[in-house]
Amino acid sequence: MAETNGATHYGLIGLAVMGANLTLNIADHGFPIAAYNRTHKVTEEFLAGEARGKPITGAATIKEFVASIARPRRIIILVKAGAAVDAVIAEVKPLLAEGDVLIDGGNSYFQDTIRRSMEFEGSGLHFVGMGVSGGEEGARYGPSLMPGGPREAYDLIAPALEKIAAQVKDGPCVTYIGPGGAGHYVKMVHNGIEYGDMQLIAETYNIMKHALGLTAPEMADIFARWNGGRLNSYLIEITAKVLGFRDADTGHALVDLILDEAEQKGTGRWTSSNAIELGIPIPTIDAAVWSRGISAMKGARVAASTILRGPGGASLEDASTGPKARLLDALEAALYASKVSSYAQGMALLRAASDAYGFELTLSEMARIWKGGCIIRAELLDTIQGAFERDPQLNNLLLDPGFAETLNGLNGQWRYAAQVARDLGVPIPAMSASLDYFDSYRAERLPANLIQGLRDFFGAHTYRRTDKDGTFHTVWEPEVAPMMEAESVPSRSTGAVGEDESTAERVTKE
Repeated sequence: MAETNGATHYGLIGLAVMGANLTLNIADHGFPIAAYNRTHKVTEEFLAGEARGKPITGAATIKEFVASIARPRRIIILVKAGAAVDAVIAEVKPLLAEGDVLIDGGNSYFQDTIRRSMEFEGSGLHFVGMGVSGGEEGARYGPSLMPGGPREAYDLIAPALEKIAAQVKDGPCVTYIGPGGAGHYVKMVHNGIEYGDMQLIAETYNIMKHALGLTAPEMADIFARWNGGRLNSYLIEITAKVLGFRDADTGHALVDLILDEAEQKGTGRWTSSNAIELGIPIPTIDAAVWSRGISAMKGARVAASTILRGPGGASLEDASTGPKARLLDALEAALYASKVSSYAQGMALLRAASDAYGFELTLSEMARIWKGGCIIRAELLDTIQGAFERDPQLNNLLLDPGFAETLNGLNGQWRYAAQVARDLGVPIPAMSASLDYFDSYRAERLPANLIQGLRDFFGAHTYRRTDKDGTFHTVWEPEVAPMMEAESVPSRSTGAVGEDESTAERVTKE
């Protein structure tokens, strides 16, 4: 509930776009709040402008700012991730009192949040790392909030968070995520899924453009129609709007005039890097990350386009046997199936991280709080939430009976869309990765047996067998160790040998 005594218990540091809008959102919901920006002129302009008439106060110094907030203080930091966050914490922390809560609402790396949380232990102060998704509009009118840290700290800030968060039919888009860096970890994976979503949409657009010769306005109508079905989502909705927007100066579709170089702020790379550390495959997100990287190589791509050749004069008629309407239907199915595969990868990463870092994540709640306010909000999340509510221990979203039946039914269209793109030389790294993940996950046997054989050959890394228990090493070339028989022998150690240690050396040891 809102404070009833008129005291200001909330403060926010950093009045850039996100900070200013979140401050206005908090004030509009009945929570008086103090605002501070390092450049005081920014604070003055904010108070004289959008904040005029609202329960928002300002301060010229950080000491005045902290002193103006009643205890227990709840102070949100919204500054650039990294060193700036550490600098603000160092400045504010000595001014706080026992029971106060400091909240980092920026896009901080979760390991930084874990480190900062540990630095607050035993201080009597609370530190919360909170992911905020929804951009400028979300911050102003209702974001998806992902707070992690001490449970008692969440209980102190929950009354305001539950009011300012986006509201969906089953509650506000905020929940207690978990201890330490859990909130920022979930936000990082959210952003990774967002990367995958956008890349899949862009690839679908590219197939429409090159295989069907559709104009941007024509594609806008198609995406708008798709948004009325199972693909209903914020990103599909705004895709239709971007494709349908005309440049005022030229009258042409603005999207056709935008340089094809996608930028990134790093959260997608963080997701890929962490997934590699945990040994969890997220190929769709990985593909989206490297696709942005290769898009930035504009000059090299232009030069390569004059040297490297694709399928030549291939056309849709060459690549398929059905009418163009068949491809449009297949693209809608392939986009949906690829999104399900991508979300399955992201949720599997969350489960693994929860175990590895002790986050104690509830996956159904992660899906629920993403249903409103955030960039990846979509109708699909209702179904994902339901899957994890039915089976909280579900190992992979693909194994949910409903999703399994749906993807099995979309198999033909999914593969047809991918094949058309392949035949025409249209790159589809994320769509291919989504399909490959599906095919790999359902494969009873993969060719990793050959990889293990090769590893054992050059590095004596050992292998296991399907017909015997234990770990084995083979002398693949008897002449290397003439005193040993060329046979498989049990290994006395399951530890891998470094690739700089020869097979002969390992055999001698055994």
